[in-house]
Amino acid sequence: MKATRGASAKFWIGLILLIPITLYLGTFYISTSYSAFFKTFDAKSTVIQSVLDANAWMKAWNDGFIEVAFVTLIPFVFLGLGFLIHMFGENKTKANYVKLGLLFIVTFVFDSILAYEIESKLYELNKTFNSPDFDLKIAFTKIQFWGIIFAGFIVYIIWGVVFDFVMKEHREKDKIKNEQEIRQKRVEFFQEKINVLKTEIEEILTAIGNTKELIIKTRGRIEELQNIIDGVIIPTKDYKLYASEYVQGWITFIGEKIAVSRTEKQTMIDDCISTYNTNLETVGANSDNQNLVYLSSL
Repeated sequence: MKATRGASAKFWIGLILLIPITLYLGTFYISTSYSAFFKTFDAKSTVIQSVLDANAWMKAWNDGFIEVAFVTLIPFVFLGLGFLIHMFGENKTKANYVKLGLLFIVTFVFDSILAYEIESKLYELNKTFNSPDFDLKIAFTKIQFWGIIFAGFIVYIIWGVVFDFVMKEHREKDKIKNEQEIRQKRVEFFQEKINVLKTEIEEILTAIGNTKELIIKTRGRIEELQNIIDGVIIPTKDYKLYASEYVQGWITFIGEKIAVSRTEKQTMIDDCISTYNTNLETVGANSDNQNLVYLSSL
């Protein structure tokens, strides 16, 4: 379930209201419980002074440990009952509704006891010889009786409702916080994924660049090797040996087989030697290279 906006403002408003209501219940039940069970009423005191005693806790402290412990702890009983209203309201079942009804009845009865005790003491102060004994019938006719009940019981219900509201809004705040944390974690997760993908893309682009560079180098080498394949390889040292033998054969042939003057033979022999040297220079047979490559002109 998606959290509703404005839960934070509602929570703080409810909490601000809850604090003074809690203080009121503490003050009310400390004073009324002391007045109902331990206080000796003074006929000169007003009804308000008799019910709500500003020094109730100090008087209980002076009376003894039991008295001060009772009036100090009794507000927590009602706060606990208010907390149970919230707990039973969490699961809306018939059993919890029954328990909730019993809580209201118990609280109402206890407030009625406090009001009855206080009202009976006030009645005894103003009682005459003709006044009947104090009972529930008389108590029900007294405004103070109902005032004491509803001053505690109604406020107790309000406290329970406000507390339930605050807890629900706090849960909404938690939902909003959790949604924000989940959203932030998703953003961080996807950002991390994006960074990983960016790194992978950079690595791929680098690999592509290296591959292109390798392709260019490979093509250059292929072209170089293809030129070698298409060219003519001449073994220069072998060429010089064969050419020398060839020239020597011609010189022998001229000297032995051709019948011309000695001068003409020498001229022919010089021409052969000159042509031999020219060819050696042309093919590079006089250099230190073992072989020379002659590229094809096609």
